[in-house]
Amino acid sequence: MNLPLHFGFLGALEAGLIALLVGILGYGLLQWAVRKLHGSVGHALGWGFVVAAVASAGIDAWNLFYLGMVRLESPVYARLALQGIHDADSLGTRVVCEIIGAGLGVLLGWKLFSGGLRKQNITESD
Repeated sequence: MNLPLHFGFLGALEAGLIALLVGILGYGLLQWAVRKLHGSVGHALGWGFVVAAVASAGIDAWNLFYLGMVRLESPVYARLALQGIHDADSLGTRVVCEIIGAGLGVLLGWKLFSGGLRKQNITESD
């Protein structure tokens, strides 16, 4: 992301809130597309989460994977790898907050756009 975020846990929470907004917008757009294609709500929920998680946590998750898999044998390679990462100390926390934010955003979008947990077609029986 190219936004000036804070460092540490506060920056991770900011990234999570951005992912929450991306999740709401992603679900809203995918719900509209799935309705046009006569699909189910499950497709909109699943693909909404995938799109929101890739859009919000994609670069940070790739950096986390790269740092874990590539052998950084010299200080020069390590410095070059860490140079392009914003707040490398809390990269894992930021990825977790972004994924949780994307999931909560899709859930909130589901509640906002499609009624969510609203009980339909239930009659009271005495």
